[in-house]
Amino acid sequence: MEIKFTLNSLYICVKDMNRAIDFYEKLLDQSVKKRDELFSVFNIDGFRFCLFDNSKVNEQVTWGDNCLPSFEVNDINKLTEKLKLINAEIVFPLTKIDQNWVLEFKDSEGNDIEIYCRIK
Repeated sequence: MEIKFTLNSLYICVKDMNRAIDFYEKLLDQSVKKRDELFSVFNIDGFRFCLFDNSKVNEQVTWGDNCLPSFEVNDINKLTEKLKLINAEIVFPLTKIDQNWVLEFKDSEGNDIEIYCRIK
């Protein structure tokens, strides 16, 4: 029997769980599904986007780009406006790559997050 791999979740490390939850609730326009001081979970169309406070278990991490989530959006202009409203620093400017508009920003915890929008 072959092994079948399914990607249905990822986590990023956070320094302050409440601050991170607040940031992602504003970005994603939804409440966190499971709130916990160690590991919190958002559900994005069946995909688990998780926040992990590594300091609670004394795990060392490299901040910034240890995991680069890539979210697809349907309107890059509205997303750019929202990033300004929540004071998210854009660290890779809006760039056309293949058939997508792509940008990266820093979240409240210093992680780089990619956003892309298919060109219609």
